Amino acid sequence: MSRGFLKMNGLGNDFVVVQGADDFKPTPEQVRAWASREGGVGFDQLIAISNDGQASPLVRFWNNDGEQVGACGNGSRAVGWLLMQATGKAQAAFHTAERPLLATNAGDNRVSVDMGEPRLRWDEIPLAEDMDTRNIELQIGPIDNPRLHTPGAVSMGNPHVVFFVGETPDDAAVTGDGSLIEHHPLFPQAVNVGFAHILSNNKIRLRVWERGAGLTKACGTGACAALVAAHRRGLTGRSATVVVDGGELLIEWREDDNHVIMTGPVAVEFAGTLP
Repeated sequence: MSRGFLKMNGLGNDFVVVQGADDFKPTPEQVRAWASREGGVGFDQLIAISNDGQASPLVRFWNNDGEQVGACGNGSRAVGWLLMQATGKAQAAFHTAERPLLATNAGDNRVSVDMGEPRLRWDEIPLAEDMDTRNIELQIGPIDNPRLHTPGAVSMGNPHVVFFVGETPDDAAVTGDGSLIEHHPLFPQAVNVGFAHILSNNKIRLRVWERGAGLTKACGTGACAALVAAHRRGLTGRSATVVVDGGELLIEWREDDNHVIMTGPVAVEFAGTLP
């Protein structure tokens, strides 16, 4: 059975979105074949929107390595935009296996998504052992002069560590250190790795090595995690522009309800059929 899809992106982080996907159960091999940029459609994440009998649609995500994951921030904006286009309303509710989400039209092909509360306990992220998630006990490099150390840890429905660095790392550094840390024994479910350069109280330059996807142009949950981790360390306020390779996201960690709000653009590239 052929499957129609929309190819979309959020700041260059690209996805294939399949709608009406109640019986859509791709194998890891299929996802990897479709994700290939040589012979496949080419994408960072695959997204399926279906109705699981609840009041709001169910959204599922797969990284391009074929693994199903709990969250994708940029993909959530794309889903919200599609649902609002379908209903003509200014808001759209949906849910993942991890949490309910609410998208709001922010104008000019921009969408805000309420990503819910960050999870900050060591066993919620999860880590392999109990430690303070503001500054976890992890370092990379020589023991007396590590090049990376004591990152913050946050879950936004998927696990993140955020290292604070003095300058923005190049591709080789992100790839080398990110791929090393992704499968560190401290992270039983592997981890997304952020490298955050604090530019000011309300601006962060961020690069992310995504678990199961590698170096991408943007990572929405990574941007949320970076702001939360930075504010917990007293490095920024509760709101900041996060500059990623593909552009800018506005992230706010609200004080009243503890929810993280992510705002950024959405673009549709083309429609097609999965081979």
